[in-house]
Amino acid sequence: MRPSFDILIVGIGGQGTVLASNVIGEACIIENRSVRSAETHGMAQRGGSVESHVRIDGRYGSLIVPGTADLLIAFDLLEALRYRHYLSASGRLIVNRHLVVPTPVYQQGMDAPDEESILNTLANLDLTCIDAAELAEEAGNILSQNIVMLGAASAEIPLRPESLEEAVRRCVPPKTVDVNTTAFRLGRERGAGS
Repeated sequence: MRPSFDILIVGIGGQGTVLASNVIGEACIIENRSVRSAETHGMAQRGGSVESHVRIDGRYGSLIVPGTADLLIAFDLLEALRYRHYLSASGRLIVNRHLVVPTPVYQQGMDAPDEESILNTLANLDLTCIDAAELAEEAGNILSQNIVMLGAASAEIPLRPESLEEAVRRCVPPKTVDVNTTAFRLGRERGAGS
């Protein structure tokens, strides 16, 4: 028996990776499931990389070992590229069709990567690409992209969608509950359709 279902959520500072991991943790509490999590923030406040490790039903530590993640949820194409080595051979990648080019690329006059070349590099993985910005705008707020991505990945997470949606209600500010539950449902529909 496998000890845990391991989810790595990656993005850059301000994209809401920690909130997304908190929603999964809250859904585990709702279902009375064991959960362990850890975040690394780096230079998050300056647009740096952020990673959130979530281990459902795990008996051991909070950090996921590279090559063992069951699910990688990437809020940015470059972060998907950077963390793809965490996926297991049977792992699944759900990625936002969004690309933030790091400032040093411009400062050092380097060629900026493009969406097509990144997706070509990721093509050998079990991949679903979502335009979270479009769905977040449809839900009513561009800032709900993280919840769109969680909805898109929800079919892969071994928790009931109702538990995840209730966890969204509990974790987001009260004035944004309607927008975020709509974002979750739109993401879930889009993820199921891919």
